[in-house]
Amino acid sequence: MSVQISASDVNKLRQQTGAGMMDCKKALIEANGDFEAAVDYLRKKGAKVAASRQDRDSNEGVIIAKASADGKSGIVVEVNCETDFVAKNADFIAFAESVADAALANTPASLEDLKAIEIDGEKIADLLISKTGTIGEKIDVSKFESVSAEKVVAYIHGNYRLGVLVGLSAAVDAAEEAGKDVAMQIAAMNPVAIDKDGVDTKTIERELEIAKEQIRAEGKPEEMVEKIAAGKLNKFYKESTLLNQEFVKDSSKNIAQFLDSVEKGLTVTAFKRVQLGA
Repeated sequence: MSVQISASDVNKLRQQTGAGMMDCKKALIEANGDFEAAVDYLRKKGAKVAASRQDRDSNEGVIIAKASADGKSGIVVEVNCETDFVAKNADFIAFAESVADAALANTPASLEDLKAIEIDGEKIADLLISKTGTIGEKIDVSKFESVSAEKVVAYIHGNYRLGVLVGLSAAVDAAEEAGKDVAMQIAAMNPVAIDKDGVDTKTIERELEIAKEQIRAEGKPEEMVEKIAAGKLNKFYKESTLLNQEFVKDSSKNIAQFLDSVEKGLTVTAFKRVQLGA
């Protein structure tokens, strides 16, 4: 006679061990409903490790950035572990790639939605717990970003330590190469927005306040403070907004001019930059 396993027992075992629902159900079935035996079963399988490592920091890992086959969308995810040793492991990188592939295929709206996606019949959230048990380090997905555009280019920099997505306004012949150049610019220069219109009010106010304090500290007359501060803000826009930045590969042009030289009217419509641990 088969033992009836209740949902509450499965949930209770999950809460105690941190193991996935299906793992807990299987453990209770294997243990014929004996709760303690089920805990032992999970411990032998390594799942108990997950519960004991939830308070650990997982600041190492990899960044995976990918664009869809049609070039219309892209995703970037940060999959974390605790040590550089695991981050360089081929199996861990393959797992991170599978998470990225699932994100690209299912277009989740949030990190929470991403973790609810199934890979081979198991939710990513449960796979993270299973991987924690198997590897012996806390494994997690901490960041997820996506971009949709006429042309999306994905770029991974520095041995999986930084990922960039660039959305361009047109899928012209040279868009892939141009997008790669812009992605490398974003990786190196870390712009705060596409153009000055994209800079949030709080950042503008902070930059103006800093500029004014600097000007006053230099002993400039109060009537000149506003004008000089406005000039400093324009310098901030030039240095910190993507389209206004000097193109790293050709300082005679800014990014807007570079893209316009590739194709008249070509511009950036969106970008995302995810750096490991940042």
